Amino acid sequence: MFERRRIDGAEVWCVLVDSVQSQANRLEEALLAAVRERAIALPYVTVDFAGKELAGVGEITSLDAPHRVYDAILRDSLLAGEPFMKTALGLRLAEAKPNDATALLEASPTALLFGAWHSTGEGGGLGAKFARCLVSEIVAINTPVDGLADSRTGELEVRTSGRRTGSRIDPLGILRKVEVFKSSEGWDTVKERAGRGAKVVRPSEINHGNIAPSVHPLGVTCDYAEHMAVISFAGLRRLSFGGDDRDRAGRTLLAALGLLALTEQAARGYALRSRCDLVCDGNAPLELIHADGTVDRLVIDGPAVRRLYTDAFEAARAAGFHLSAEPVRLVPQDKLVEIVRRSQRLALAGEGGEAVEAS
Repeated sequence: MFERRRIDGAEVWCVLVDSVQSQANRLEEALLAAVRERAIALPYVTVDFAGKELAGVGEITSLDAPHRVYDAILRDSLLAGEPFMKTALGLRLAEAKPNDATALLEASPTALLFGAWHSTGEGGGLGAKFARCLVSEIVAINTPVDGLADSRTGELEVRTSGRRTGSRIDPLGILRKVEVFKSSEGWDTVKERAGRGAKVVRPSEINHGNIAPSVHPLGVTCDYAEHMAVISFAGLRRLSFGGDDRDRAGRTLLAALGLLALTEQAARGYALRSRCDLVCDGNAPLELIHADGTVDRLVIDGPAVRRLYTDAFEAARAAGFHLSAEPVRLVPQDKLVEIVRRSQRLALAGEGGEAVEAS
């Protein structure tokens, strides 16, 4: 996404390289890796698909499920033989509110840090809703762009100046004018042999033939990329856990967890996607911005943040929070396993449709 931002007194073109939502996923991934390395203790919920004979599906946790602890994968699983959201813990999570967020802090504190919404809860989507307290994004600064006017509306479309070409020469020399018949059963050059409902298609639709040369916009270049992250103490203060010492302990734990997520991501590197690996230009200090606008600069490292988080974790336990180093373990309901199994069968047969459907 291209946008103009004011940088050092000048307006420059910038590109959003990694969004707030994508960063939240990466930060959760870094925390989960630290948990699995036994480097930290962190409450979370997990669903184990082991032994269900589902290709490529193992463990799904509240740190990698799309809707975190309120995800349908967890909802459609069992805790001690009972549907998760109907258990005592599930009911506490469904009833949680910002003025009493203890259930989430004890079961899945990342839901408070990165935001969560029990969209299938009470009142037709008016269930538990928590705004994110940590916002992180990576932006490319000063990117060359071209402007292309829409012939119908006259609006200016901004795109990268870089270009990528693509083509393929078929070693068999199959030409596009050759008639091929294709059905759900397969393809053939004779309609009757291609199967019921066969229709004529181009060879490219059965992955044969040349790919015509094409030119497409390429990825962006920039002067540098900037990673900006904010942990909102004002947002943390909107969360309550029982008052006084419990509030302080709960908010401190979440602040420490946010710092931990950022340092764990930095330690593991920024391999965002193909041809987009970023390297930090030194260790930038954090800024503690006070209510009056004054700023204190803090330099911290990974080991120090881990110690800070561990101290906050133990202090929260001492304040009365029930924080477990072991996850809440669920098992998928049979119906959930079955729809995954059927989907995989259809995908293997090429009949399942797109994984992401248009709305």
